[in-house]
Amino acid sequence: MEYYIYNIPVFVLSTTPPGVDIPVFCQEVEEVLPLNLLRNVEVVYIGKFKELEGRNAAYANSAIYITGDEPTNFDILENFVHEVAHSLEQAHGWEIYDDEYLQEFLGKRRRLRDILEAEGFDINPLLYDFTEYNKKFDEFLSNVVGYPMLLNLTMGLFASPYGATSAQEYFANGFEKFFLDGPGMVKAVSPVLYQKIDNILNDDA
Repeated sequence: MEYYIYNIPVFVLSTTPPGVDIPVFCQEVEEVLPLNLLRNVEVVYIGKFKELEGRNAAYANSAIYITGDEPTNFDILENFVHEVAHSLEQAHGWEIYDDEYLQEFLGKRRRLRDILEAEGFDINPLLYDFTEYNKKFDEFLSNVVGYPMLLNLTMGLFASPYGATSAQEYFANGFEKFFLDGPGMVKAVSPVLYQKIDNILNDDA
C-alpha cells in the first residue's frame, strides 16, 4: 500500500498490528513537523527489514525505514520523528555538534557517571567521555543498568535515558521530545540542545 506524508511516498510492505492506522499516522506527522524539516527524506518504508538489525527504525540514503511490528501509531510517529532528526545532521552537523553542544552533553555524561557509580554500576570511566556511539556503553546502559532504572536515576538530566547513548542520539532524542512532548521540556533540561533545534527551525523556515 502507498500513502503520502506531504508529497513524500510511504510504502507499507507488510501487515501492521490492529492498533496501527497508517493514514492517521501520515496526518499526525503533518501536524507535528513542518514540511521544510523533511527535505532530506525522499521516501518512507514500513515493513520487515533485516537491515534494521533489531532496531525499530533507521535513516539511510534519503529513506526512513520503520519496522511494521510497532503496536501503535504513536510508536511509529516517535520512530519517524527521531529519524528525521538524523536526516538533518547532513545539513546541520557542523552547527549542531560544536563545542558548546558537546560540553553540555559531556557534562551530563559525567553527572551520569557519578550517579551510576554511586549506585554500584561499574564500567570503564573513559567510556563516559566518548561522544560517538559505542556498542559496549550502549549495552551497559540498556542491559546492565536497564532503562527503567536509568529513567528513575536521571530524571531531569536527559530528555529521556536513550539520549545518554551518544552525542547523535542526544540530539535525535531531544528533537523527538521537542516536537512530541513540547519545546518547554527540552529547554528546561537541555538549553543548548533546545537552542540548536530552534536554530534549525529558524534556518529552515
